[in-house]
Amino acid sequence: MDFPRLKSIIEGLLFMVGDEGLSTKQLAELTDQDNGIVLEALQELRAELERQGRGLRVTQVAGGYRLSTNPQHAVYFERLAYTPSRASLSQAALETLSIVAYRQPITRVDIEEIRGVKCERALQSLVAKDLVEAVGRAEVIGRPILYGTTRSFLDYFGLAGLEALPEPSALDPEDMLDEQTQLLFEKLDQQQLTIDELPPQRAHEPEE
Repeated sequence: MDFPRLKSIIEGLLFMVGDEGLSTKQLAELTDQDNGIVLEALQELRAELERQGRGLRVTQVAGGYRLSTNPQHAVYFERLAYTPSRASLSQAALETLSIVAYRQPITRVDIEEIRGVKCERALQSLVAKDLVEAVGRAEVIGRPILYGTTRSFLDYFGLAGLEALPEPSALDPEDMLDEQTQLLFEKLDQQQLTIDELPPQRAHEPEE
């Protein structure tokens, strides 16, 4: 595999996994390359992004690598986070929130397996609104981030704790998600939840 193509593939893989990142070993297995070659490609990609003043950076964290935003652009990201939005939470965000509420702590991959579609953007939206946060890392290969609901989630819905969540009726496992989502939808309808009603918060960084 030629070097430019390897760098491009690595950049795409890091984008796909988001905050979880990938180790050189994982990247080597995915690209069928030696660890040394992958590490060299990572270092060159990182230098290239910095040299060109791009909006993304390759950063090393917890023994792995991930894409992060250019710290010099932080003021614009804060501006975006604190810009009020008049749009209601999307159905994808609501379904994701329901899964997290009932199945926490849970990884992004497990959420996607339940929903059957990608949920990274929905999770980012929920984290930005302080409804969902990183609560740790799973003790499995790659140590993916575990997500749970926040105190703001409980406060907004008027819940004393997670035990106060509506009890799903006895359903078959494949029907459980729809029931849980509907119960949360009913709560949302009662509260008329919209994005602009929730103060934007900074995303919580998982503890290493």
